[in-house]
Amino acid sequence: MDQKKIGGFLKELRKERGITQEQLAETLGVSSRTVSRWETGSNLPDLDLLMILADYHGVELRELLDGERKDEKMNPELEETVVKVADYSNREKRKFARRMCGLFIIGTVLFTLYLVWYAAGMPARWEGPASCALGFAYGMMLAGILYTSGRMARFKALKLRLLKRLRDRG
Repeated sequence: MDQKKIGGFLKELRKERGITQEQLAETLGVSSRTVSRWETGSNLPDLDLLMILADYHGVELRELLDGERKDEKMNPELEETVVKVADYSNREKRKFARRMCGLFIIGTVLFTLYLVWYAAGMPARWEGPASCALGFAYGMMLAGILYTSGRMARFKALKLRLLKRLRDRG
């Protein structure tokens, strides 16, 4: 898959419709910077957004992924499989987001409890459990910040690149 070619094709399709990056971004509910990154080939949209873009521009998903128009039609069974994969991916993302939200809430509650214990003059016997609660709270809050800021995706991409290098060496 050639990201630059796909990006150029997305730009071509947008210009054919006579709309700006800002207008497309507003339609899709993303930032214009995101659209710009797609069109330069530095990032690609998620599979569900690719499907929406294909419908929006009146092309097949396969054409978007190849970065060019095709004469033959996509196999309906393959298209159905792609839709199922996109649905599964979205469900997994939502499930992960709910887990992160839950952990973030637990971390915030534990941090608040620690502050209350500290302000109330916590007895010495509670210092160990309170420190554990504070550590957990700090970790969950940090993970929540990384996740909501999009930095977690960069860490994941770095991890995958490092694992690939290790596999290539071995």
